[in-house]
Amino acid sequence: MVESALSPAGSQELEDERAFLVEARAALARMYKEVFGREIPVIGGEDNDERFTNEANQRAYELRTRALIDLPDVPLFFGRLDYEAGTIEELDRIYIGRRHVHDGNGVPLVIDWRAPVSVPFYRATRSDRQRVLLRRRYGFSDAAELTGFEDEPLIGTADLDQADAFLRAEIERPRTGPMRDIVATIQPEQDDLVRAPLHPTVCVQGAPGTGKTAVGLHRVAYLLYTERERLSRGGVVIVGPNKSFLSYIRKVLPALGEVDVRQITIDELFNQPAAVPDESEAARVKGDARMARILHRALWSYVGTPTAGILYSKGSQRYRVHDYETVEIVSALRESTRYAPGRVALAQRIAHAVLVLMERRGESPDDRVQNAVARSKPVKELVDAVWPRVAPEQVLHRLFSDADFLAQSAGDELTEDERAALLWQKPARSWKSAKWSGADTVLLDELDDLIERRTGSLGHLVLDEAQDLSAMQLRALGRRCRTGSVTVLGDLAQATTPWAAGPWDRVLAHLDKTDGVVAELDRGFRVPEQIIDFAAKLLPEIAPTLGVPRGVRTVADALTIVETDEQSLVDTLVAACKTDLAGEGSVAVIAADDQISHLRDALSAAGLEPTLLGETDEEMDTTRLVCVPATLAKGLEFDAVVVAEPARIVAAEPRGLHRLYVVLTRAVSRLHIVHASPLPTALSQT
Repeated sequence: MVESALSPAGSQELEDERAFLVEARAALARMYKEVFGREIPVIGGEDNDERFTNEANQRAYELRTRALIDLPDVPLFFGRLDYEAGTIEELDRIYIGRRHVHDGNGVPLVIDWRAPVSVPFYRATRSDRQRVLLRRRYGFSDAAELTGFEDEPLIGTADLDQADAFLRAEIERPRTGPMRDIVATIQPEQDDLVRAPLHPTVCVQGAPGTGKTAVGLHRVAYLLYTERERLSRGGVVIVGPNKSFLSYIRKVLPALGEVDVRQITIDELFNQPAAVPDESEAARVKGDARMARILHRALWSYVGTPTAGILYSKGSQRYRVHDYETVEIVSALRESTRYAPGRVALAQRIAHAVLVLMERRGESPDDRVQNAVARSKPVKELVDAVWPRVAPEQVLHRLFSDADFLAQSAGDELTEDERAALLWQKPARSWKSAKWSGADTVLLDELDDLIERRTGSLGHLVLDEAQDLSAMQLRALGRRCRTGSVTVLGDLAQATTPWAAGPWDRVLAHLDKTDGVVAELDRGFRVPEQIIDFAAKLLPEIAPTLGVPRGVRTVADALTIVETDEQSLVDTLVAACKTDLAGEGSVAVIAADDQISHLRDALSAAGLEPTLLGETDEEMDTTRLVCVPATLAKGLEFDAVVVAEPARIVAAEPRGLHRLYVVLTRAVSRLHIVHASPLPTALSQT
C-alpha cells in the first residue's frame, strides 16, 4: 500500500503549512505591488520603432500585472518535493504551484509547475526517484483553504497497485461552474504530452474522461513558459466547438497565470459571419476537400487567352507586343502565381516587353518608364480583359447560381446529386447582396487565399474537438498557422458532424502538418469504469478501429437505467434529478435538442430552478442544475448526468449514435438513464 495519510485537522504540521501559504500569498501581493507601482520606461520621439517599443512595453507591463493577481479561489501551491540533501543548491525542499513566488530577497517560495525542477513531481517513481525522498500533495476547499495533505514516500517498500487516493479525491470533488485545472493531478502519460516540444505538431486521440482538453490547455501554459518570446510574435489561439464550451474552459489558463490567449469558435475565425443555415447534404459537400480543387478551377477560369497584342505609343514612337507574346506571358503566370499578384505581374511583364523594344531602338528606359507603361491604357485594357479583377463572393455566387459554371468547375469531382445540393434554389440577384452560410464563409476564405496569400502566422494553435472539423475548415486553420505548430485534440468516436474529415493522418494533411505526431490517451480518469464500459458498447458500430478505453475508477451506483412509460417519463426524470441534487456538485439533464426546453419547463414546474445551456454565457456559474441540449454536451463534465430518451437523441441526426456516445460519457460520478422508447440495440445487449 502507498503510504499516505491525510493530516488530521488542527495538527501542528498542518498549521505550519497554512502559515507558509499565508507567507506565500503575502509575497505574491508584494510582487504585484512592485510591478504595479513601477514606472514604465518611455522612449521619446516620434519614430515608428520608438512608438512600437513603447506599446510593447505597455502591453508587457499589463500582462505581467494581470499574471501576478492573486486569485482568491486558486491555491498558490498544490505539492511539495523533499529532495536528497545537496540535490538543489541551498534548497532541499520545494513547493510547487501555478506560478513562481519569491521572497523579498529572490529566494523562491513557490516554484512554477512548468520549471524543470518541478518535473519529478509528475514523473518520479519508486523505481526512478530522481533523488526525491517524499512527494506531498495538498487538499484545498473551493475557497482555496488548505484542508490537509497526503504524503507519498519514495523510499522504503510499498504496494503500488492501490489507486492514488489523492487523485481520486480531487477528481470526485464536487464541481459547479467552469472547468478546473488539473495541474495538481497530471499523470505521467499526460505530462509527456504537456511538455512535448513546440514542434512538431501533436495530435491527441483521447477517449472520454482521459483529460485531453486539460492536456491541451496545460500544454499551452507550458509552451508559453518555455517559448514565450517566440510565441508572442504570432500569438496563441484556442479554437473550440461552441461558445458554451469556451465558457466552460475559460478560467483554466488564467488560473495557471496565462491571460493573453485568445479563445474563439471556428465561426469567429472568419471575417464574414454566417447569415443563413445550410442543409446537411450541402454542408457536407461544401466541407469536402474536393471543394478546394473546384474553387481553384472556378477562380482561374476567369483568366482568358489573349487574342491580340498591344500597341504602346510614346511620342511618335510605336511599340507592338504581339499576341503570341502575351499568350506566352499569361500561360507562364498561370503556373507560378496567385490570382491578384498575377494581375500585377501581367501588367509588369507586358511593360517589360515594351522596354525591351525601346532598348533595341537605342533608348535607355528605367523603372519609372516601365511603371508608366504598366499603368497605360492599352496595358490596363488588356489586363482587365484577360485577367479581370474578381472578389471571392463574386466567384462563389456564380458557382452556386450557374449550373453550367458549377458543372464546368466541378468536372467529375461531384455527382449530379452533389451538384444539385450546392445550387441555390433562389439565387441572390448579385454577389454583393448574397447571404452566406457558415460553410460558405469557409469557401470564401479559401478563395480569398487563392486570390492573395494571407501574410503572418500564429505561433501556436489549439484545436479542441477537432474530429468534427471539415477538410475545408482544417485548410483554413492551417493557413493561419503556416509556420507555427498545432495541438490537435479529439476523439474519432465522438465525430458527430456529417462533414468530419476522418482519420487523424487525414486531419494533419489538411492542416499541412504531415509531420505531426499522433498520441493516444485511453485511461479514463474522470469517467467511472461502469459508465465507460456501458458507453463503449457503441464503439464497434461507431468507431470499430478504436480500442476500448479503460476506466481507472469504480464508483458505487455509478450507472442507473430506468425504463418507464411515456406518461411517467417526466416524473421519473424529476425524481432522478432530486436524488442527485440531494448530494453535492453539478447535475445535468441532457436530451435531444427538440426536447430539452420542454424538460426544462417541467423541472421548473417541479421547483428545481434549472437553467438552459446556450441561453447565456455564464449559466454554468450560477446553478447546480443545468439542462443541456445534446448538441452542446461535447467537452463538458458534470458530477451527475441524467440522460432522457437516448433513442430520441440517436434519431435526431445522421450520426446520432456518435452523439449518444458523447452524452453518455459526461458524468464524473453518476449516470442516470431514463427512457420510455427502447434503448439502441448495442446498449440493450448484455
